[in-house]
Amino acid sequence: MSRLFRLLLPILYILFITQSLSAGNRPEEDALPVEADTTITVDRVQISVIKQGRVLRSEPVAASIVGSRGIERQHVSALKNLRVPNLFIPDYGSRMTSSIYVRGLGARIDQPVVGLNIDNVPVLNKNAFDAELADAERIEVLRGPQSTLYGRNTMGGVINVYTLSPLLYQGTRLMTEYSSGDSYRFRASSYHKFSDRLGVALAGFYTRTGGFHINEYTGRKSDWERMGGGRFKLQWRNNRGLAVDNTLSFSALKQGGYPYAYIGGEEPVASAQVGRIAYNDPCGYRRTTLSEGLTVRYDHPDFTLSSIMSYHYNDDCMILDQDFLPESYFTLQQGLVEHTVTEDLVIRSRNREHYNWLFGAFGFYRHGDMSAPVNFKRTGIEHLIMDHANAGGTGLHYAWDETAAPDWQLPLSSEFELPTWGAAFYHESRVRFGRWHLTLGLRVDSEKTRLRYHSRASLPYLLTTPDGVVHMTRAEIDDSNSISHTYTELLPKVSLMYAFDEMRNLYLTVSRGYKAGGFNTQMFSDILQEKLKWKMVSGIPFKEDDVMSYRPESSWNYEAGGHFSCMDGAVRGDFALFYIDVRDQQLTVFPEGKGTGRMMTNAGKTRSWGVEFSMMALPWDHVELEAAYGFTDARFTRYDNGREDFAGNFLPYSPRHTLSLSGTWTIPTGVDWLGDVVLGISTRSAGRIYWNEQNSRHQPFYTLLDASVRLEHKRYSVDLWGRNLAGSSYDVFYFKSIGNEFVQRGCPRTVGITLNVNINHK
Repeated sequence: MSRLFRLLLPILYILFITQSLSAGNRPEEDALPVEADTTITVDRVQISVIKQGRVLRSEPVAASIVGSRGIERQHVSALKNLRVPNLFIPDYGSRMTSSIYVRGLGARIDQPVVGLNIDNVPVLNKNAFDAELADAERIEVLRGPQSTLYGRNTMGGVINVYTLSPLLYQGTRLMTEYSSGDSYRFRASSYHKFSDRLGVALAGFYTRTGGFHINEYTGRKSDWERMGGGRFKLQWRNNRGLAVDNTLSFSALKQGGYPYAYIGGEEPVASAQVGRIAYNDPCGYRRTTLSEGLTVRYDHPDFTLSSIMSYHYNDDCMILDQDFLPESYFTLQQGLVEHTVTEDLVIRSRNREHYNWLFGAFGFYRHGDMSAPVNFKRTGIEHLIMDHANAGGTGLHYAWDETAAPDWQLPLSSEFELPTWGAAFYHESRVRFGRWHLTLGLRVDSEKTRLRYHSRASLPYLLTTPDGVVHMTRAEIDDSNSISHTYTELLPKVSLMYAFDEMRNLYLTVSRGYKAGGFNTQMFSDILQEKLKWKMVSGIPFKEDDVMSYRPESSWNYEAGGHFSCMDGAVRGDFALFYIDVRDQQLTVFPEGKGTGRMMTNAGKTRSWGVEFSMMALPWDHVELEAAYGFTDARFTRYDNGREDFAGNFLPYSPRHTLSLSGTWTIPTGVDWLGDVVLGISTRSAGRIYWNEQNSRHQPFYTLLDASVRLEHKRYSVDLWGRNLAGSSYDVFYFKSIGNEFVQRGCPRTVGITLNVNINHK
């Protein structure tokens, strides 16, 4: 930590002097430069924000904002398209994956490290994060712990998505797109304002892709996709301070996915399989979601009272050929039906010059019913169960009883009930002393989580004794149990900011964040296997280790940063330096040897430090340049799994560097009906990414080149674009299954054309 502040102090000093001189040479009325796209958009609709300040650049937080123009030009159709320092959202597996890594924090499964709110309504299930962002008006990415205001699973930050308001925009919007991989996207929306008090919006979308990656066993694309959905939004104002926003959204998804290529391992696989995607059983993902959010807000001259109530329904099912080989080892079908209800009540002061306050209360109830049967087939039964039983050297021989089960099917059935509920109370005070701003916050968060499970298995086998006598017998498991945990967390926050003006400041922040604990449902197949083996070999019950639960992960975050603007707003940007101390780091691991599941474990202590920088410049008329860079050094400081000591190693899956550069040149045609020609070029880079705790596998730093030519008019646009135009080869994911190693390659060169039509009703 001392290393960070030795680096921090001279930078803060130089910036302080630079900003002071700049402020002294500018008249006060010029202190608020007009910022194209982002600031104009934000200032117009920021009244929709419930918990934050009016302008994020005036807050002591590292934040990136993508306005409506940037969303359209960069083709941000999902969160994984965002270009933000130290934010990495790999596109692999299926839309269920939705893994997010920020500042070295993150996990592949279960609890997210970043929260998601759409029109102020929280999305608690990470499985639903990767969705179509139809008609998003702006996206805010707040990095660093936001747990004081937003609670659980926001220790890495919060992403706020705001959709178009029918009270601010009236018209019909149409979009159609075709791109590589036989991919189509269609969207239609209509916004109507019946009066100054009432507006209604209706939006619908449909996307499909034929895929890019071929399963060589079947000869068909593995990553095809079909998705559709819609949103109904109603906004009402009574002109006496009362505002009601109601949003109902629905989506349905069906896809293939999981294009994992074998790269080596312990199982006897032909060398010709290396580098190939080839598996014999189907893989896919299906999801249906329904979300209803009701926000009621009352603005009094002295305070604002808001209620955010929501209901979410999620029904999804994942089907996997879990060995990902052209062999009959085992398959998994995991289905989850979940209902979630939330209520967030917020009251905050307004129009106070020196002291402002906020009080809030949050509660939620989440109930999930999951089934996760694993079905072992012939190769898996022979190699993973019978060979293991026969390796004891007792003179006994075990074999599958084909008479009792001629189809060689061994289902390991697990059913789970997962109720979780929690409540929180939080407060934030903001005190202003001239240019100094002090923020103090505290949240008390309590959560109770429970797992009720029922597991069954029945294995018929033949036991041959040393004297040649054959016994027909059966090992059976039928277990039920219930586990529960209660966690209470205190989440303080302290920020000190010096504001040169509303757009330029320096700040220091100390805050605590946490990520909720949970249960390792994907380990139950391994537990059932071990129980069956013990019953076969010893006849006594198997006592499993305490691997069914994992504890919450917590962090202390120390951050210094600032927002700057100069040359009358032609150059502006943000920077941040951070140090994060993490305890009980949640880490996805695989069982030793030829285990079939995966589990979350608490991997001791880790620390992460780094720097972020983003800047936008307007060097000439019609030319816009942007840069965003993030560096993270995230390592284990204490993690010994009993076989290896990983202290000093880098954390897996989080890139050390993220970098994006872009340039846009707008060329007016001078023809009113034709509009402007917009030329864009950009790069996206990430790496090095370590794939395991040993740091023996990694993805080197890679760069993707994107470009576009766009004809832009206020009523329409035509965009010819390309991604990864240099055809860079890179991996986005690595994992192990039964001792074998797999990767997913990144998307190849992609080109497309997009047409947008805007029909204004005014």
